[in-house]
Amino acid sequence: MRTLIVFLFILFTIIQNSFAQNNAGIERAALDYIEGFYEGDTTKIKRSIHPDLSKFGYGRDKKTKKYKKGNSMSYDKAIDFAREVANNPKWAAPKDAVKKIEILDVQDKIACVKLTLYWGIDYLLMTKNDNKWMITKVLWQSVD
Repeated sequence: MRTLIVFLFILFTIIQNSFAQNNAGIERAALDYIEGFYEGDTTKIKRSIHPDLSKFGYGRDKKTKKYKKGNSMSYDKAIDFAREVANNPKWAAPKDAVKKIEILDVQDKIACVKLTLYWGIDYLLMTKNDNKWMITKVLWQSVD
């Protein structure tokens, strides 16, 4: 009986450790994505997004409050946008901009994350390759 309890404790510890490592990697990728866009940091963007990135979403016109035509962004466009932010401070996020990360689901090789950001809501789909979490898909919408 004692051996069984020790075995279960060790197994539980291993599972908890794996869960914590996965969540830390997912949160790091999400935070690099947020800060990459907020600060115009291309290093963080490249660290967080997969070269096959597909980002699509809807921004709202500030005057009419109507949604604009859908907008897509590739890996290269994401890096270019971060560069624009770095080169034009008016594009940078406010210093106190929200950075809320909610991990919705985690499997062995995939994860789903909801971000609440100053421009709206982003849903991230991530994959884990070579023990590194990267964003492959983003669906977003601005909110009031």
